[in-house]
Formats: sequence, structure tokens, C-alpha cells
Amino acid sequence: MTPPDEARLQPSPADPFRFPAEGAAGVLVLHGFTGVPFSVLPWGRALHRTGAEVVGPLLPGHGTRWQELADVRWEQWRDHAAEHLRSLRERHDVVVVCGLSMGGTLALHLAAREPVDGVVAVNPALSLVSRAAPLAPALRHAVASVDAVADDISVPGVTEHAYPRTPVAGVAQLGRLMSRTRRMLPSVTAPVLVLRSRHDHVVSEASTRHVLRHAGGPVELVRLTESFHVATLDREADVVHARSVRFLGDLVGGRDPVTALAPDGEPRGAGR
Repeated sequence: MTPPDEARLQPSPADPFRFPAEGAAGVLVLHGFTGVPFSVLPWGRALHRTGAEVVGPLLPGHGTRWQELADVRWEQWRDHAAEHLRSLRERHDVVVVCGLSMGGTLALHLAAREPVDGVVAVNPALSLVSRAAPLAPALRHAVASVDAVADDISVPGVTEHAYPRTPVAGVAQLGRLMSRTRRMLPSVTAPVLVLRSRHDHVVSEASTRHVLRHAGGPVELVRLTESFHVATLDREADVVHARSVRFLGDLVGGRDPVTALAPDGEPRGAGR
């Protein structure tokens, strides 16, 4: 059994993180809908090893009880993330926004409104697999919650520590964020890196097509063949890390820092 004093020192999966650094780059890393910063923590650590400051906030309505997410508007997610982004911009010359799922949506949304040097989006949510999701604005009056959308991960036993239920009112807010972001894509002129899982049971392939067809700047697409939706914790997490680090290195304009991820400088799958 863990002693009580040690237990209090152990971080919660919902805890936000910040890895300070004085280098040229600052990186904002955003978790997904019903999720917590734990789902993007290894990704954030990999980016920090390049010498970048990395911040991973807990978005409003998350990390407590699913009922609280039902009372949050999508603008609160945006404004909370934007506050961290502006703080990074004050301290760094190059600022990149990274996000998983809804975090990827927010990253694209912010890039359309704020001065951003690059976006990395892992399975960004601009269209959902669920056919019932568009009905959420009406259903929320009759149904409080549905089954969890969490833990779409191919590795047995791995969890992202997301909510055990999905509030329908929250899905309605996510729908508004997705709709608004789709319309704003032409204003995203910064370079975008999209990492897309072939076997994603939450976000549809249409999300990737939206970005490829409508983003106003260059878009690079990397296909993940072995991972499910939460690719940041799945079999190709090292690919997510390596491609993101390479993308950041290109923006900073210095040495490609991907060699920091493995002794041979080529993590598994990095050439895909």
C-alpha cells in the first residue's frame, strides 16, 4: 500500500502540466473531449526534450464529474486555451498548438484567430462517427448522458482516464465547435501536420478531408496504421512524437531534434 504522504505527492491524471524552458519555442498541448491532460502527457514530454516550453492545461468541465461538462459552453474551452497560447507567445518566438481529437479542433480554431506558427492535430474532431451526434442539441433535453467515448485504444489495458459517461449537452457544444471550426479553416494559414489513425472509431475520415481541402496553408498528412483514436497512448505514439518533433524543428529552423527520442535517431515507424 502506498503511504498517505506519498499518495498525496503522486499527480492525478487530470492535473495540468507545464515543462518550462527558455528556448525559442513554446508548445500548447490540448487533450480531447471528456479526457484529461494525461492523454497527451507523453507527447508533451517528447516535445519538451527538444528544449521547448510545453503547457498542457485542463480544459473547463473536464477532470471532475461528467455532469460538470454538461454545463460548459464551447467558448470556455476556446478562451481557456487561448489564454495559455497568448502567455506562450509573450515568452517565445515560435508557438505551436498541438491537440488530440477535440484538442486538435481547438488547435485549428485558435490558429484561425491567433498568431500561431504551426498546428499538430492528432485525429482532429471535425466530424464524428456517431450518427446520433448531430441530434444532440435536441436529445440533451431528454437524455442526460450516453456511453463513454473514451479509451478507443488498441493496446489492452491502457486507459486515458476520461469520463465514464458522455454528457449529451457536451456533445451539442462539441458540435458547435466543430461546425464553427470547419467554416474557419480557410483562415488557418500556418503549416498544419495531421496524424490520422486508420482505425478511428470516434472521429470520421471526413474530418481529415475537411482539413486537407479547406485549410488555407500547407497541410502534411501522416497515416497511422496500427492505432485507434487515442493515438497519443497507442502503438504508434512514438510516430506521433517523432513527426511532431520534426515539425517543430523545421519551424524553429535549427537542427532536427528527432534524435533526442532514440539512440539511433529513428524511432519505430518514423519513416512512414
